[in-house]
Amino acid sequence: MTIHCILNGEDITIHSEANVRLIEILRVNFGLMGAKSGCLAGKCGACTVLFNGNVIHACLIPVFRLHGSEIITIEGFSQTLEYQDIVTGFAQAHLEECGYCRASKILNAGALLDRIKRPSRQEILQAFSGIKCRCNDPEKLVESIELTVELRQRRLYGRSS
Repeated sequence: MTIHCILNGEDITIHSEANVRLIEILRVNFGLMGAKSGCLAGKCGACTVLFNGNVIHACLIPVFRLHGSEIITIEGFSQTLEYQDIVTGFAQAHLEECGYCRASKILNAGALLDRIKRPSRQEILQAFSGIKCRCNDPEKLVESIELTVELRQRRLYGRSS
């Protein structure tokens, strides 16, 4: 099967069997290792990517669903100013990130802040509920997103919110 989609801003063509998962395509076909092969059941969040602007688990998406879609991995997202705001906010909050869930946390933060400019504590916790990792500290996640909102406001408008 031949699939056409956008991966990290570039038009690509994928030749694959219909039942191959997106996580395999990213890692094997394109060498994008930011999304990890964790549980392969959509429970851990290690394989998070943005799919048409939504956070999804790449281990659950068969290649046939990719036609005409846009996929952004951590490798693509890391080229944006939004990424810089997030990693700075995470660092200022001293949010611990292991290599297992780092990309997932960053992409979840990016998607959340695209949808909600000033998320509430509950909205933040809900956005990160799909990441199952021992390094998660809910209070640090909330603090890091609040700091990221401030950083973004300063970058965009030259002031705090």
